[in-house]
Amino acid sequence: MKTLLPIAHTLKGLAAGELRSSDLVESCLNAITDPSGEGARTFTRVFSDSARSKAKEFDTHRTAGALGGLPISIKDLFDVAGEPTTAGSVVLAQAPAAKADAVAVTRLRAAGAIVMGRTNMTEFAFSGLGLNPHYGTPSNPYDRSSKRIPGGSSSGAAVSVTDGMAYAAIGSDTGGSVRIPAALCGLTGFKPTARRIPLDGALPLSGTLDSVGSLAPTVACCACIDAVLAGLAQQPIRPVEARNLRFAVLQGYVLDGLDTSVAAAFSSALALLSRCGAHLEEITFPSLDKIPIANQKGGFAAAEGYAWHRSLLETRAPHYDPRIVSRILRGKEITAEDYVELAQARRQIIADAAHTFAEYDAILMPTVPCIAPRIADLEATDEAYFAANAMILRNPSVINFLDGCALSVPCHFPGEAPVGLMIAGLAMQDESILNIGAAIESLLAADGRATHSLQSMPRSTTVA
Repeated sequence: MKTLLPIAHTLKGLAAGELRSSDLVESCLNAITDPSGEGARTFTRVFSDSARSKAKEFDTHRTAGALGGLPISIKDLFDVAGEPTTAGSVVLAQAPAAKADAVAVTRLRAAGAIVMGRTNMTEFAFSGLGLNPHYGTPSNPYDRSSKRIPGGSSSGAAVSVTDGMAYAAIGSDTGGSVRIPAALCGLTGFKPTARRIPLDGALPLSGTLDSVGSLAPTVACCACIDAVLAGLAQQPIRPVEARNLRFAVLQGYVLDGLDTSVAAAFSSALALLSRCGAHLEEITFPSLDKIPIANQKGGFAAAEGYAWHRSLLETRAPHYDPRIVSRILRGKEITAEDYVELAQARRQIIADAAHTFAEYDAILMPTVPCIAPRIADLEATDEAYFAANAMILRNPSVINFLDGCALSVPCHFPGEAPVGLMIAGLAMQDESILNIGAAIESLLAADGRATHSLQSMPRSTTVA
């Protein structure tokens, strides 16, 4: 895995004229087109000409903007004017072209970002594994010889950053689709409170749960991009002192079945926070077990996904990934009464969470309970696929159901399999979670974890 530079360093160099956007774009394009690399499986569409043109324009005029001249990738479910939005599927290849950019894309462009292309994803965002039988599956940068999953559904988003094809990536998160690939690939991923960023122009999975998030090297990177996407003024990260923080370490099924690597990294990270003076309490959330019960018929994603796909399935079902179709079709059996009961249950569980976690600064748990499985193992049987999918979605989807916000930050040591620590809050606690996440990231870096190189790289270093 390449050493990744925090985008603030690159943006400062671009603004000062010490770096050229055209050089960054060419470096990214070289990585994308490298025949020995993952570019062909990472992108469904590369905007080579427009990226070069916009980079040249930036270099000429040094236009202002929070992301001025920075190459960024976007997930293949965001509209780009003049093109069909295919969402990692062949079903929509002949769909009408989008009339306008998605709001997220519009805001990125207005901030000066250079859009490198659309990244591959699980078809229609309906799996946490990242496998795609239509466009291939980009392999995880860790243990690449074993070809492990990148995580999904924002699979290409993660690999575009780890492999130097973009400096940051935009994804969506309905049940963990930003945080899962971030955790499995050793990146930072931020899922904001859903309502903070408009979904206009983003192909939906679940209007109730969908949110727009970012994958990048550091918490500060994600905060910078999040502000752009949310239409907010840039604010510096304000890390807080660990000794002033109270963390709820969530107990229950989120800790079941942790593999050895995840259990060790998570336990070690908690011990570090405790040594640094943070107050950690093991908290049982009584309504946690109500979430899988509420979702047992497929939840909002199945119900709302089926409503969107129903007419397409009548004529195009054979062209879908069969494993995705099987998940969508669960929504066909959800009645209006079921849906109303699900919504009522969610409201009550959110209220219970507000009461349980009111005294805590953040909730901690492992982002994903296992390291990345091998692609071939999950392609081999439906049983392996669906078991892994349920396990990998389990923890991050809790926060979507609670209408919360969450970071995943790497907490493993260099050379080890990537493991993510999830730092979560309830609705609209985004700024606080980003500041707390930056503080934890700094402690992990000082402890020599995988984030250490992100804090100590010289200013002149760039992604190569």
